[in-house]
Amino acid sequence: MYIPHYYKNENLEEIKSFLEHHSFGILVNQVDGKPWATHIPLELDKSPDGKDILVSHISKANPQWKVFAKEPKVLCIFNGPHAYVSSSWYQKEEVPTWNYIAVHVYGQIKILDEEATMDCLHKLVDKYEKGSKNPLSLNDLSSKTLRQVKGVVGFEIEITEIQAAYKLSQGRAHDHPKITKELMERDDPGSKSIAKEMENLDS
Repeated sequence: MYIPHYYKNENLEEIKSFLEHHSFGILVNQVDGKPWATHIPLELDKSPDGKDILVSHISKANPQWKVFAKEPKVLCIFNGPHAYVSSSWYQKEEVPTWNYIAVHVYGQIKILDEEATMDCLHKLVDKYEKGSKNPLSLNDLSSKTLRQVKGVVGFEIEITEIQAAYKLSQGRAHDHPKITKELMERDDPGSKSIAKEMENLDS
């Protein structure tokens, strides 16, 4: 994606933390010459040889997986908080804009066997059940219920490139106090989150 140099984030550890906390992304490839996208959790993990990967699964009814072997290059898009920024908050006249965080991950995808897919499903459920009052484990489910795994296709994506855009009014440092104050006074969580990200940038 196009990223002006002052919005480009190249801090890999910070980006990995973002991916872990904003793991619901969009898997994009081409199916029969047409762009195809599926909204799914894409979990950051490590391969046995220590490479960064994303793992997930989709329904076998989704034709997207049928081209993975032939065309393994994919794009995964992750969106973070975003917020409208009014230029009335600036000291000098300018047009309004939008602040946001977005990460694009490029990689090579390969299909997993049923055992590896089940391992990924266990990790996924365990991660998100931690905050539940009564955490569920796949080990608690019957073999009949778990047979549903035969209806999904598990995969992993070896990451080849990461592009991260953190557009946080970097070119208007003198306006940051006013911008963050106005954003914090808004009701939507995106505005408040962007304000906090701007404050982190300034600290």
